[in-house]
Amino acid sequence: MRTIQFREALREAMSEEMRRDPSIFLMGEEVAEYNGAYKVSQGMLDEFGAERVIDTPIAELGFAGIGVGASMNGLRPIIEFMTFNFSLVAIDQVINSAAKMMSMSGGQYTCPIVFRGPTGNAGMLSSQHSQNFENWYANTPGLKVVVPSNPYDAKGLLKAAIRDNDPVIFMESELMYGDKGEVPEEEYILEIGKANVVRQGKHVTIVSFGKMMKVVYAAADELAKEGIEAEVIDLRSVRPIDYATLVESVKKTNRLVVVEEAWPLASISSELAYHVQRYAFDYLDAPVVRITSADVPLPYAPTLIEAALPNVARTVKAVKDVLYRK
Repeated sequence: MRTIQFREALREAMSEEMRRDPSIFLMGEEVAEYNGAYKVSQGMLDEFGAERVIDTPIAELGFAGIGVGASMNGLRPIIEFMTFNFSLVAIDQVINSAAKMMSMSGGQYTCPIVFRGPTGNAGMLSSQHSQNFENWYANTPGLKVVVPSNPYDAKGLLKAAIRDNDPVIFMESELMYGDKGEVPEEEYILEIGKANVVRQGKHVTIVSFGKMMKVVYAAADELAKEGIEAEVIDLRSVRPIDYATLVESVKKTNRLVVVEEAWPLASISSELAYHVQRYAFDYLDAPVVRITSADVPLPYAPTLIEAALPNVARTVKAVKDVLYRK
């Protein structure tokens, strides 16, 4: 199987779907002439032309609104935010229009639109460009929220998102666009809402999503050196959440550690901890432990960034805590 970059997997997903369906178009800042801020859309303007790969002004509220209106009238837009930090400028269109349109119209209008772009920390970009809003959007009925962790998932899930008749928030990472992974040449689509058990284990369940899966993989490798077998689950999407896979894993391992990049209050990890204590309480041999970013705006200094974000050492310690090991 060939190996390609995360950005290439996204580009393939969009290009293949645009070849299949002429109603699909890509719109956003620098997606066309500049080939994308992160080169995700490289070459797409040449293939599809300026009517289907559309550069916009720095006006997220405006082009998000154009996308919502287009989706209500038979088109299937892909709206790229240069970062989901900038989506806050357009959040009224996402939450008050796209998410609610089908319900408020009594089913007369659907809103098949994908909002995609990077989320979270991307290095020394400081507080306004390093935030995680997965839990914000996941708290909104009417939206689906997908957060892939590797090129294979990115392609299969983005194709599913583009074909979905509901609005989908598709969150990537600037720190993952260059990551490489195996991706089949033949077409495939992954189901939105189905988690992936990427590593079998018997001592503890570790669950995460997005680029935090890198932390989890490294932590699981460190734990294995000490004879601790972690079962690792990649959620893939945070709305819907595959609760069943999580609960079944906890019933087997009897312990749960959740790793998430967002702030701790009202986070996805809070929801997972509640659900497991509600539906698998009798199977737990230790309290659920979660690891999140520090409850502060992310600093600029790299030493402070390292201190604020989830990391391998914190994850290993959390697992040992739930196993009552030193």
